[in-house]
Amino acid sequence: MTDRPDDPPADRIAPPGWLRAGAPAAVLAALPGARAVGGAVRDTLVGRPVHDVDVAAALPPEAIAERLRAAGLKVFETGLQHGTVTAVLDHEPVEVTSLRRDLATDGRHATVAWTEDWREDAARRDFTINALSLDAEGRLWDYFGGREDLAAGKVRFVGDPATRLAEDYLRALRFFRFQARYGHGTPDPAALAAIRAAVPGMVRLSAERVWMELKRLLEAPDVTATLALMRGCGVLGAVLPEAGDLAPLARLAAPPEPVLRLAVLLGAGKGGEGEAVIRRLRFSGEEAKRLRALLAGPTPAPDLDGDALRRWLAGLPAAAALDAAWAAEALDGQDRAALRARVATTPRPVFPLQGRDALELGIPPGPAVGRALAETRKWWWEGGCTASAAACRATLRAVSGKLRLPDPPPGS
Repeated sequence: MTDRPDDPPADRIAPPGWLRAGAPAAVLAALPGARAVGGAVRDTLVGRPVHDVDVAAALPPEAIAERLRAAGLKVFETGLQHGTVTAVLDHEPVEVTSLRRDLATDGRHATVAWTEDWREDAARRDFTINALSLDAEGRLWDYFGGREDLAAGKVRFVGDPATRLAEDYLRALRFFRFQARYGHGTPDPAALAAIRAAVPGMVRLSAERVWMELKRLLEAPDVTATLALMRGCGVLGAVLPEAGDLAPLARLAAPPEPVLRLAVLLGAGKGGEGEAVIRRLRFSGEEAKRLRALLAGPTPAPDLDGDALRRWLAGLPAAAALDAAWAAEALDGQDRAALRARVATTPRPVFPLQGRDALELGIPPGPAVGRALAETRKWWWEGGCTASAAACRATLRAVSGKLRLPDPPPGS
């Protein structure tokens, strides 16, 4: 069974371009009756660009994988236990998931079984605007009024909000992410009341899932009002107690980037709090490096130029300077457009020597190499980070002659 007799008749829309070509079209052709679901459908209806396409099918995951491979697509079993595989055609991925129904939920995870019932699958989704599905002919199925909610800017749970939150407390964060992206006007009061009551249950969520949702939220075009709403509901304090004043974030005019926005939200000079966030939310190495640079590095003055500008650039990780200039402007309100222009045209200085240069001069391996390079780098930095590699090697040679080096081992 794919539909019930009491299902609403499907509306029709002009099939969008992403549905008629490439990997999505190939997947739907290989799985008759399959439909696109999720963000691609929502963004099509509101006229936004579609970047990722998810598909659902009324088949078990093994049968989905078999049919996709028979149609010539590469298949990766990325989440087979959850009913999901990823099909790839010409480097374009499409996630394909079996229709599911929940057998048991515990606030974090669900035990599921496969179903052929589209309404049953739609009923387990979190929000009405996430329960829409679209087939290859442009037929749109809407079981719970999601299209109307989308047009009205209303993010509304499917069914009872408290029940849906108890199934998975991450839905509280997802509500605010959807609100930031699709909502306008007064948020759904029933949803907010249920979220306030569900805040204690959020302690059960894994750090990885929380940071994943926070990152997506921090990418929203205008996130400040949503963060204020989260704070009022107790959610921001539960997942990010280190968050500070929202006014600097409202001033931040940079393109939306999660770590930059998080740094502004935490505030200047908050390296200790940044470390707490990094540990608790289990940042990747690159994310941690970037946040540390934004929180612990010196705040650049708007008129920073010349040697001082190069010294500042040399002390930052690659590509962090523009972020730091944006963050400083948001935090103190001083215009740094001219500084950003200078940063964009000033190459980041890189100290030109490495350990092998010291070894080639006869400095024995060990602490002496580090001391000699550190002294030489200090000379390079104090000179405005402009000295050539040859000049740095000459200085390294002079520094090594002044260092108290250990005696060579016997017989060397």
